[in-house]
Amino acid sequence: MAEKKLQPIIIKRIKKGGHAAHGGAWKIAYADFVTAMMAFFLLMWLLGSTAKGELQGIASYFASPLKVAMQGGDGAGNSSSIIPGGGNDLAKVHGQVRRSESDTNTNPRSIDTVRAERARVDAQRIKALQSKIDAMITENPRLNEYRSQIRIDVTPDGLQIQIVDDQNRPMFDSGSALVKPYMRDILREIGAALGGVENRISLAGHTDAAPYGNGERGYSNWELSADRANASRRELVAAGMPDTKLGRVVGLAASDLLEPETPRAPVNRRITITVLTHEAEERLLGRKTPALPARDARAEKPDNANESPKNQ
Repeated sequence: MAEKKLQPIIIKRIKKGGHAAHGGAWKIAYADFVTAMMAFFLLMWLLGSTAKGELQGIASYFASPLKVAMQGGDGAGNSSSIIPGGGNDLAKVHGQVRRSESDTNTNPRSIDTVRAERARVDAQRIKALQSKIDAMITENPRLNEYRSQIRIDVTPDGLQIQIVDDQNRPMFDSGSALVKPYMRDILREIGAALGGVENRISLAGHTDAAPYGNGERGYSNWELSADRANASRRELVAAGMPDTKLGRVVGLAASDLLEPETPRAPVNRRITITVLTHEAEERLLGRKTPALPARDARAEKPDNANESPKNQ
């Protein structure tokens, strides 16, 4: 009995194993299968949308890819397709093409270089024209007498020649576009000097700020300035300046005063002749300038307009 009490008791516990873990490998396999099916359906759609000739080219390429790639032909990427691409530029519609020299060297000079060169030539022409007109005024005793009324300046738009009015020596009859004899001499000398100019010319008439009669509803400073600009144009053309060189003829009334502090000063009544640079011509007239320039001035009126004015 004592021996039985000392014998150890052994308890055996059996662990039951669960199901084997499958992991996520099946998900990867399923994703690969779906991707392959998608690629297959895309391939079938592309083949169904491709023309018969293109299919033959593709078949020829896979039959002998090196020969087709070197000698060209359908399937080498040099034919139109519903899928743009091919060559170095994937955005091309016409696939692989040999790059010609004209593609790389279309214009050796940049646009900025061309503009800089053109501006340099314009500056030379304007400087030469300024010297020519200055010499003409100095050598002509009659013009030299009116030098105080002729102002020549180089502006960003080109060479600006202004013929300003004087209280004791007006350019036009009061309130009309009738050119005074001395003004006619000045315009004809300038017109002769501008005969060989290659640049386009802008012509503008200006008045002072004094109101013109019943200008609010009838004939006003706008019509008067336009008529004076047109009268000046006729004198310039009569002296030999080609009419086709005129880019515009405008009447600005009192909108651009020479002396804003004294709006009724005589110098505000003036004619402005501007030999435009190419840049100013593009900016003011537009790049597509017509062969026969349209004028902004109103229809020409006779030089003997006789409306009753106030101090103009």
